[in-house]
Amino acid sequence: MSSPVVTRFAPSPTGYLHIGGARTALFNWLYARHTGGTFLVRIEDTDRERSTQAAVDAIFEGLDWLGLTSDAPVIYQASRADRHREAVQQLLDAGRAYRCWMGADELEAAREAARAAGHALRSPWRDRADGDPAQPHVIRFRGPVDGETVVADLVQGDVRFANKDLDDLVLLRSDGAPTYNLAVVVDDHDMGVTHVIRGDDHLNNAARQSLIYSALDWAVPAFAHIPLIHGPDGAKLSKRHGAQAVGDFAELGYLPEALRNYLARLGWSHGDDEIFSDAQAIAWFDIADVNKGAARLDWDKLAHVNAHYIRAADDDRLAGLVEGVLQARDQAPTPKQTARIAAAMPFLKDRAKTIPELVDQCAFLLKTRPLALDDKTRGLLTDETRDRLGRLLSQLETQADWDAATLEAALKAFAEAEGVGFGKIGPPLRGILTGGAPAPDLGKTLSALTKAESVARIQDALSHRS
Repeated sequence: MSSPVVTRFAPSPTGYLHIGGARTALFNWLYARHTGGTFLVRIEDTDRERSTQAAVDAIFEGLDWLGLTSDAPVIYQASRADRHREAVQQLLDAGRAYRCWMGADELEAAREAARAAGHALRSPWRDRADGDPAQPHVIRFRGPVDGETVVADLVQGDVRFANKDLDDLVLLRSDGAPTYNLAVVVDDHDMGVTHVIRGDDHLNNAARQSLIYSALDWAVPAFAHIPLIHGPDGAKLSKRHGAQAVGDFAELGYLPEALRNYLARLGWSHGDDEIFSDAQAIAWFDIADVNKGAARLDWDKLAHVNAHYIRAADDDRLAGLVEGVLQARDQAPTPKQTARIAAAMPFLKDRAKTIPELVDQCAFLLKTRPLALDDKTRGLLTDETRDRLGRLLSQLETQADWDAATLEAALKAFAEAEGVGFGKIGPPLRGILTGGAPAPDLGKTLSALTKAESVARIQDALSHRS
C-alpha cells in the first residue's frame, strides 16, 4: 500500500510571493487535496543575509489571501541546522562525503582543471585524509564519477544527467552552515514529503538531491517540475508585464477564488473548462496532466474569470470591498452612501471586471448635492425638456413602489403618455441623476439612489438655470 501523499511549498523569504510561486503552492495544495493527502509549508530561510521578516509576512499574507494554508505548523529551515549537520555526519561516516581544505586559488585551479578534463569539479581532497579538522574547511558530497542519474519526473518525463557533469557540491560551509541542496533533502525526508512539485528551474537540483537521498539510504520522492509562467509576449514574466506579486493582484481588484481558478488553468486544463469551483479543481487535478510548455499570463482571460466571480460573489462582501477601496482613497462613504451601495450591488456587480471597476460603477451613488452637471446634460435641458421633466417629477413624487422594475415601467408609460420616444427623456434624466458618472438602467439608478435622493437631484437641476 502506497504512503499518503504529502506535498510542500517551500519559498525563500527574500521578497514578495510571486505569482509563479503562488501557482506552485496551488498545484501542491490541489494535488494534496485530490489525493486526500497533506499540504505543508516550509520557509527556506537559511540565507540569513537575504531573508527578512517582512518577506516572511508577505508570503503568509499572500497564501492566506489565496486560501492556501498549511495543514500543519510551518517549518523554518534555519531552525533545523543541527539536524542538517547530523545528516552530513552520517554521510561522512558512510564515506559519502569528505572534508575539503581548498583555498580560493586552489578552488579556481581545480575548476579549470575539471573543465579541461571534461567533467565537473572534483576536489583533490576527495581521496586524501591528511587534513587538519581544526582548520577551516568545507564538507563536500562524494558523488559518482561515471554513469548517469535519472530523474523520473511526473511532468517532464525521464530526465537524464551524466554524473561526470555533477560536481562534488558543498554540504556544509566553513562556518558550519548547511547548504540549500542538503537542507532541502533532509527537511523533505523528515517532513515525509512524497511529491516535490516546484518550478522547472529546480530540475538540475533534482539530480543532485536524488544522489544525496540515495547516499543516505532514503527513498527518493516523486518529482514534478512545472514550467515557469511567461508574460503575454512569451518572454519570462517581468516588471514590464505589470503585476507580479500576489499582493499586486489583490490591490488591482481580483478576487482570490478567481485567481485560484485562473492560475489552475495556467499549465493545466480539464477539457475546455475555463470556469470551475475549487471542488471541481480538486476532483479533476492530477500533477501528471500539467503541460511541459510554459504558460502565458493573459490579462483578458483573467479579467473574464474575475468578472464571473464578482457576479457570483456575496453582495455584502462586495460592498465591504468597495468601502475598503474608498477608505483607502480617503473617500470613506457616509452611512447613507453605504446603504445605497449595498442596495445597488445586485445589479452593479454585473458590470465590473475588477473591484476598482465596481467602485467606479458606484460613483453616481456617492455624489453630493447639488450635482455639477456636465456640458452635454446642460445642453439637453431645453425649456421643453424642463417642462417635461417637471411633469415626470410630479409623478415620481407620488410613486409608491420604488423598485427598479416598477420604476422602469413607469418611465416607459410616462414617455408614451407624453407622446415622445424615450430618447427625449432618458439622456437628460440620466445626466441629472448621475452627473455624468456611469450608471445602470434608469429604473435601477432611481431605485439605488432612493426616492428621496432621486427627487432631490431632479429638483436641484430644474431649479437651476445656467
